Amino acid sequence: MHTPPLANFIGGRFVPAKSGQTLEVFEPATGKAVTTAPDSDAGDVHEAVQAAEEAFPAWSAMAAVERSKRLVNLADLIEANLDRLSRMESMDTGKPVALARSVDIPRSAANFRFFATAALHTSSECHDFDGGGVPGGLRALNYTLRRPRGVAGLISPWNLPLYLLTWKIAPALATGNTCVAKPSEVTPMTAHALCELAVEAGISSGVLNVVHGRGVDAGGSLVKHARVPTISFTGSTAVGQWIAREAGGMFKRVSLELGGKNPFIVFEDAPMEGPESAVALAVRAAFTNQGQICLCGSRVLVHKSLHDRFVAGLVEGARAQIAGDPADERTRQGAVVSAQHLEKVRGMVEAARELGGRVHCGGKSPAPGGLPERCRGGWFYEPTVVTGLPQDCRVVQEEIFGPVVTVQAFESEEEAVRLANGTKYGLASVVVTRDVSRAHRVAGALNAGVVWVNCWMVRDLRTPFGGMGASGVGREGGVEALRFFTEGRNVCVRL
Repeated sequence: MHTPPLANFIGGRFVPAKSGQTLEVFEPATGKAVTTAPDSDAGDVHEAVQAAEEAFPAWSAMAAVERSKRLVNLADLIEANLDRLSRMESMDTGKPVALARSVDIPRSAANFRFFATAALHTSSECHDFDGGGVPGGLRALNYTLRRPRGVAGLISPWNLPLYLLTWKIAPALATGNTCVAKPSEVTPMTAHALCELAVEAGISSGVLNVVHGRGVDAGGSLVKHARVPTISFTGSTAVGQWIAREAGGMFKRVSLELGGKNPFIVFEDAPMEGPESAVALAVRAAFTNQGQICLCGSRVLVHKSLHDRFVAGLVEGARAQIAGDPADERTRQGAVVSAQHLEKVRGMVEAARELGGRVHCGGKSPAPGGLPERCRGGWFYEPTVVTGLPQDCRVVQEEIFGPVVTVQAFESEEEAVRLANGTKYGLASVVVTRDVSRAHRVAGALNAGVVWVNCWMVRDLRTPFGGMGASGVGREGGVEALRFFTEGRNVCVRL
């Protein structure tokens, strides 16, 4: 299946890259090119920034209720196009269409609806200063104004393309900013579709601009552009480090949501039977979206009394994740996103073998004969469970971002926390226990921006989201996002 060529969206118009260059876009399930996207550079980014600057005065001055109305319109249109967007997302990423339909696209609509309405309920700090401790004893009233910052540069990844792109666009626009977004060049389809829907929703020309292209050219030019004061990035830790260096020297405001190597801690009192068991939860946390979620529980830490039983159950659950055509509603395990990423996953499992790890299941791509004929050239990898690796080895320490999970045993709560905190990352953790006191105690001791107790991937949009260490800087979501995209200004009035 081929789709029409994609285009940049600049100043309310769909346009090719100025250079005329394009990039092929592949369907992971088949390994075949299905369309092209612009291979944009600094010239395209500059044009998009100009369009966003020109649109900023009118959009920022628009009544918040009117901006909200248009963004809610966009949420409605996303929901109305659920099937089309789900199939586009599945074709672009290799994820099962059922997952895109139940999670990615509904969440994209929810992002717009949440921030469009949240912006109507913001409040300002006010301080009645009584002059205490100040010579002369003047009384004054201090209040805080929050104003949009201007053009926001928004760079999103390939694993949850529309979900994470809208997570950035929605709060930026709701608070009165305009934006230039750069989706991943690997998965550009739904970003193009979003622009079509934005026109229909009444989003003014130049308010939302999307520039396609490679990170080094389009993304790098956006980060370095002198008139883009705000950068929100989700992606790899290595790219995040580069952005921090470049943006820091230009005094830009930056939010970086980066990688994770998340511990999934199972204590001896964890439930071990039924659909809500620790094993069932671990299977979901390890292999959803082929393990290509920064929040996946890729390091299972299990109490030694449960280790063998737990590993047996985890292996059984992994083997039940049978790969199939992502376009089939029955498929629950799809393809990884690219040939390059497939080789990375393979390389990490081979490293695990060389380091003496035991591969209990998976550890290879499925035989072509076991896949539907359409998918025999696709980029698939079997869910893989590995034990016997030391804490300091690269397979335990580095993000794999694929359907691979390691299992380690611990003997005490203190050891579990030490192992959990024993990487450079600090994004998310899971704690499975029936002991409420221990749950609170361990949650407070973990170096993680998000700690789930007896659950995984439960996301309340009001809560702050982000990591520490190599997992990033700053927080997204709720009030944190509304403040990130606005500039606080104190006004002091003498009484």
